Amino acid sequence: MDAETVSGIYGYLAARGVKIWIDGGWCVDALLGKQTRGHPDLDVAIDHKDEEKFIEQMKGLGYTKRRDGGDTAWNYVLTDGRGRGIDVHVFEYDESGKNIYGIEYPYGSLTGQGEINGHTVNCVAPEWMFAFKTAYAPEEKDRKDVHALGEKFGFEIPPTHH
Repeated sequence: MDAETVSGIYGYLAARGVKIWIDGGWCVDALLGKQTRGHPDLDVAIDHKDEEKFIEQMKGLGYTKRRDGGDTAWNYVLTDGRGRGIDVHVFEYDESGKNIYGIEYPYGSLTGQGEINGHTVNCVAPEWMFAFKTAYAPEEKDRKDVHALGEKFGFEIPPTHH
């Protein structure tokens, strides 16, 4: 998944009133303001209330749900048949900010802004992306992401990620 495709999808959805937040590796790169590595897919967060419209708009771009047995109603992958995939994370908060459906993004975690391909995007906030990336046993790409976020935002690198 390249930066032009990511910014194109983001802009296409925004122009149609569908708000998404960039998550995962592309979120790290958006927060850093530059692409640091290749990404096999795009991770996005979508509010449950916008999910139906999101799915319809993605169909317009040629994306459909992949069925592989690991899907849930709130976490699934859309593919376009050309090797590009979007890992969809659906969430919903109630009026008090409590997560009541899907992926449990902490309230306030979807307040970041970054840049992909010269375009401003909404994404996971830096402190939360760092927390998410340090919450599991890291692969080498995760260590690099954590170090890059730590350097830019002044976060202390945990011993598990040295």
